[in-house]
Amino acid sequence: MRYLLCLLFCLMAGIAQAAPANKAYMSIIIDDLGQSAERDNRTLALPGPVTMAIMPDTPHATDFARQAHKAGKTVILHMPMDPATGPYAWHPEVPLTELARRLDTALAKVPYAAGINNHMGSRMTAQRQPMAWLMGELQQRHLFFVDSRTSAATVAAAEAQAQGLAHVSRDVFLDDVRTTEAITRQFHQGIALASKQGSVVLIGHPYPQTLEVLERELPGLKRQGITLIGLNQMIAERSNQAMPAHGKHGRYSNR
Repeated sequence: MRYLLCLLFCLMAGIAQAAPANKAYMSIIIDDLGQSAERDNRTLALPGPVTMAIMPDTPHATDFARQAHKAGKTVILHMPMDPATGPYAWHPEVPLTELARRLDTALAKVPYAAGINNHMGSRMTAQRQPMAWLMGELQQRHLFFVDSRTSAATVAAAEAQAQGLAHVSRDVFLDDVRTTEAITRQFHQGIALASKQGSVVLIGHPYPQTLEVLERELPGLKRQGITLIGLNQMIAERSNQAMPAHGKHGRYSNR
């Protein structure tokens, strides 16, 4: 009996030692793609499920969307919103019928888009009526939404949550300061945040400095206890809940 108890204790201790620590997840989105074939290709070569956010009004938008999809990457439409300009941009004074037309034409330019995120949009994402309309439209199209959170006044994620639309919000911008030192600090901030709250969503751009940091840092994520996952998995992981920096008790503050 003593031998059996000892064996049972050893087995339980071994299981406890082998049990994984709390999981921490990271998703990365690279915005502003479609402008430069060289930068697009370098971004596409990043290891793991990095999401490609492609602008519709760029010379390589359609070709790169097809290329990224063929490579197994998640493609999303990087939708211009006020104060962005151009033929696809959403502005508060534009009627819904025209917003719908611009969304249709933008999605046609970026095939295989699984969702959208806002390019700029500090004014537009604060407009409740068009954001509510957009989330309903995305729900019908089976597309998800990523709130880039370019403004603290955004109601986009709150409207997505209210309608039960699959979505996430950005936690960390990588490259507001375009130096490798600053971007490295932001990346490590993302790692710390993922470890603290269980997940983190990073957004960066195809700047040479950003790509250099990601090429160097991504291969070492697993050693730091971080798993890089795609946006669909991140949406499932967060279950449409707001992170602590964006609201309370899982609900967005700008409701």
